[in-house]
Amino acid sequence: MFYFEIEGGNKLSGNIKIPGAKNASLPMLCAALLTDEKCTFHSVPKIADVETLLDIFEEIGVSVKRNWDKRIIEVRARKIDTHKLAQCEQLRKIRASILMLGPILAREKKCEIFSPGGCVIGVRSHEIHTDGFEVLGATLLQDGEKISLKIDPNVTGRNRILLSEASVTGTENLAMFLAGQENRKAEIYFSASEPHVCATLQMLKKMGASIEGIGTHHLTIVGTKYLRGGDFKIPPDGILVGTYAIAGVLTNSEIEIENVDHRELFSFYGCLRRIGGEFEMKKNVLRILPHGKLKAISKIQTAIYPGFSTDLQSPFGVLLTQCEGDSVLFETLFENRLSYLHELEKMGADIHILNAHQARISGPTVFRGAEVQSWDLRAGAAVVLAGLIAEGKTKVTNIQYIDRGYENFVENLQFLGAKIKRVKQ
Repeated sequence: MFYFEIEGGNKLSGNIKIPGAKNASLPMLCAALLTDEKCTFHSVPKIADVETLLDIFEEIGVSVKRNWDKRIIEVRARKIDTHKLAQCEQLRKIRASILMLGPILAREKKCEIFSPGGCVIGVRSHEIHTDGFEVLGATLLQDGEKISLKIDPNVTGRNRILLSEASVTGTENLAMFLAGQENRKAEIYFSASEPHVCATLQMLKKMGASIEGIGTHHLTIVGTKYLRGGDFKIPPDGILVGTYAIAGVLTNSEIEIENVDHRELFSFYGCLRRIGGEFEMKKNVLRILPHGKLKAISKIQTAIYPGFSTDLQSPFGVLLTQCEGDSVLFETLFENRLSYLHELEKMGADIHILNAHQARISGPTVFRGAEVQSWDLRAGAAVVLAGLIAEGKTKVTNIQYIDRGYENFVENLQFLGAKIKRVKQ
């Protein structure tokens, strides 16, 4: 087991290039299961979740070739062993494994998996997936420790579905399933429109499915049995852009972040500007500049895209501790995603938890180094950020969560000038 040790109080400088997005790579890799042709992926992030998913692919008979030096992954699913899939314990490790349901159900007409695991950030029911498949004609055989679905060719489901929420993975899963349905026209209402969802839908379109409404909350999909392989590029990770940007603002430094898609970050930029952050946007580049006094924001509320991303809420919560005045943080999606605030309190933050979804943060705070833990992927990044400006040393445990989504996090921060290291216990 390892932990991070951080010595705070150091300025950052330099530039960093953002890798492909975790939230795009996982569904796009799963989409490769829809075809027996080779799919080649570029700019794949080398993170634990991707490695686990690729290990699962190999366990069920899918060919995987890794070239991590060039960040290229080749996937070819000539055959899928559904029996081995049903016994694969690795599925429990990551939430993203639920994205295998759609493509395998479309291709094999049956799919059984262990209920996925992942971060403990709240009740993330898979009912939006299973209910959706049932509406579209599948039969749910088991739902508990395992999820088991089957397609009866004599049963025709409905061709319109209204999601109960604009679920990212729900949209991706159902879209992959419909993309593999030959000559079936179906519509998804209240679909998610995040850039990484659009990247997956564009991939399905390039493979041969007809999809209209990409980037909106209404998709029309006409599938085909003969989906093609091809070359696909993973888009940059906007959450990493936001995380490193916050690191620059916290330390009042000047850093440059490359490979940025500004369109997915406008809500983040707006909040950064409101608290007094200074930055410049260039083509595919974000430059964080030194700033004056930071001021509180009356309320920051997470929302579906293009609103403020829930994945940036935890890192931004650290930034609010450095703002003068009271800020209210409202996490609308997950009831356990404010757990990291208890860790910040150990470091001296002035925080009042109002309820499971809201907290009042008063600042500015002088952080003191302490032993804190990562409660989930984004919470882990948040306490690391706090350690960058804390007096003394900070020890961050449970870092396996951080490794699931942040490629070379320690090395990148070291390159920018932070004093941080990975230590074996």
